[in-house]
Amino acid sequence: MSPADATRDVRFAFTHPSPAELVDLYGGTGWGELTAEVAARALAGSWAVCTARTPDGALVGVGRLLGDGALHAFVTELMVHAEHRGGGVGGEILDRLVAWSRERGVHDVQLFAARGRAPFYERHGFRARPTDAPGMDLTR
Repeated sequence: MSPADATRDVRFAFTHPSPAELVDLYGGTGWGELTAEVAARALAGSWAVCTARTPDGALVGVGRLLGDGALHAFVTELMVHAEHRGGGVGGEILDRLVAWSRERGVHDVQLFAARGRAPFYERHGFRARPTDAPGMDLTR
């Protein structure tokens, strides 16, 4: 099945899922445990949220965009339920988040790729920073 076929019946929208839906997707995708209270705060702090739903309304994917509205945007928590991976759902969410950011004049879109997921992001135009580029992670 081609990606176009896989995404044909999925509905994409810039709407927040409920905190309970985000909690369920977290657990169902292996991202870990999340409380509804933390999920609600995370959603409230998002610059944009793109969801993917089946025709019956089930949440199968989500991506959040954090940003300052002027210079930088950061894609976070791009997750797709295992049953819907590999068919273009994640790519469509990512492309929509990037387009949303650019439409608002923010062209510096960044992300951290989960272990083993870099090729997915590379197919969508992202590149790893050179080892001598700026950027650090807090490790303590």
